[in-house]
Amino acid sequence: MHISEKEIEVRYAETDQMGVVYHANYLIWMELGRTKLIEDLGFRYADMEKQGIISPVMDLEINYKSPVRYGEKVKIKTWIENYDGLRVIYGYEIHNESNQLSVTGFSKHVCVKKENFRPISIKKRFPDWHKAYEEMKK
Repeated sequence: MHISEKEIEVRYAETDQMGVVYHANYLIWMELGRTKLIEDLGFRYADMEKQGIISPVMDLEINYKSPVRYGEKVKIKTWIENYDGLRVIYGYEIHNESNQLSVTGFSKHVCVKKENFRPISIKKRFPDWHKAYEEMKK
């Protein structure tokens, strides 16, 4: 199984008055990790969107383990937890600068037509993505 890694530096604007990363910012970091994983596979979300297909979040789970603070660097690890040709579940771990686990999570996505939100088969519409995702499950 391929695990994508993306490192980012925590910016001041991402923290609250306590100097701790505000909880909603982890969602943004998960998106950065997901995008990096897709790029690692040789694809781009933007190319999919140019074809009128988007990939909304259907479900989301985040578990906070330990705080991340301003000035630290974090590592976002992302992988495909499950894929069935229609839905994708991405798994995430975010580690702080000391490699301590800070966040775990999952996001479930489906690809839909932008104009009407009708689901599409990734297998049929994007066979190269399908093949890469199938390989990632192994």
